[in-house]
Amino acid sequence: MDDDLSQMTPAALGAATAWLDGAGLRPTRQRLSLAALLVGDGENRHVTAESLFTAAQTAGEQVSLATVYNTLRAFCAAGLLTEITVDGARSYFDTRMDDHPHFYWEDSHALTDAPAEDLRILGLPRAPAGTEVSRVDVVIRLRRV
Repeated sequence: MDDDLSQMTPAALGAATAWLDGAGLRPTRQRLSLAALLVGDGENRHVTAESLFTAAQTAGEQVSLATVYNTLRAFCAAGLLTEITVDGARSYFDTRMDDHPHFYWEDSHALTDAPAEDLRILGLPRAPAGTEVSRVDVVIRLRRV
């Protein structure tokens, strides 16, 4: 994981409960524990299902990898996370919900926020009839030299 995650402190569980309540999600034990790892310390982060699963195991939480995947998808559907797909097979889940670009570090497979102030998108192709653009993801791939 690209961040140190908080432990299950009362403050972390309170933040997790508020986060889930704000989206109208029922705070099950597993949702609460994963939400506390994601937002309990107030920091934004990018996680994969596997890195969140490892963090949960390290924190002593009994949760399966399938449950982590299902919970992350539920969080995305509720508007709590954004999924960013890299390489077609690797998905990252971002707790920061505003529009912003990302750096993808090819050597470490880490996804981090990129500064948005220099990014300019001057135009997009016209969406096909009957559709609209819902989001534009900008992932800038980096290779160390």
